[in-house]
Amino acid sequence: MTKSKEIASLLTTSDVARLLNIHINTVRRWSNEGKLKAYRIGSRGDRRFQQEDITVFLAQKTRAEEQGIPWEL
Repeated sequence: MTKSKEIASLLTTSDVARLLNIHINTVRRWSNEGKLKAYRIGSRGDRRFQQEDITVFLAQKTRAEEQGIPWEL
């Protein structure tokens, strides 16, 4: 995969906020805290997220909820 295709396949902060049903500032905060792995691109340092990282994050949350464990980030 070429670099431009790799960048195009990454999720934006807004995409992640929509997927997780959370505010965009929460995505930024979780990224800053290391709870969500983000990649910085461009001169502005925009955040991008890999779909598989978000999928793993959601799977962990779902597993915890199914087991009745309070979800702690």
